[in-house]
Amino acid sequence: MPLYRDDAIVLRTQKLGEADRIVTFLTRERGKVRAVGRGVRRTSSRFGARLEPFMAVDVQFHTGRTLDTVTQVETVGAYARRICEDYELYTAGTAMLEAADRLVDQEHEPALQQYWLLAGGLRALAERQHAAGLVLDSYLLRALAVGGWALSAVDCARCGESGPHTAFNVAQGGAVCPRCRPPGSPSPAPQTFALLAALLSGDWDTAEASTTRHRNEASGLVAAYGQYYLERTLRSLRMVERS
Repeated sequence: MPLYRDDAIVLRTQKLGEADRIVTFLTRERGKVRAVGRGVRRTSSRFGARLEPFMAVDVQFHTGRTLDTVTQVETVGAYARRICEDYELYTAGTAMLEAADRLVDQEHEPALQQYWLLAGGLRALAERQHAAGLVLDSYLLRALAVGGWALSAVDCARCGESGPHTAFNVAQGGAVCPRCRPPGSPSPAPQTFALLAALLSGDWDTAEASTTRHRNEASGLVAAYGQYYLERTLRSLRMVERS
């Protein structure tokens, strides 16, 4: 059909010509969509401000041969200003957008769970429901799990032996028992394993009760885990503020 409509989150934009932009969306029904926003860089544009990263929008597209065209935009969640005004929120949110862009690789392939995870994560950031670092790490763990790389924070990731265990290995998939532990595997604190499990399951009471030390240790493990399975560096993670 020449026209279609979908809920979407703006992942990134790039300039096109003197007044246009190519906008990458993560949509609810069609996964990743790249479309041209005509004239959105002009100050007179009717919806240029709605096509900024972090915005949750209702978009109408016109189907094109190579790129679709944005013909109408309505705001659903105006998260951009609230996130961009705070550096900690901005860096965490940028890492989430980059991860979503990497995880949903093919265009026009439905990725409903990834859409809802990102929408919920950005809303939590904008509303300051939890600490930015916790929201980011929880989002990364859940998004990776949906993508097929679920981290094991309790049972052995290799043989399935019941935990908790004391060692962690990224290549094995998380916690490992003494028999499966490869040489050089780190031994995070038990509280760090508990925090990882809480972030993965959405146990926010446990996550909020964690200390800075264990949050930082968990963040390092999440970053290493994500970048290993995505097989590329998330550049935005280097800018994330950690206590």
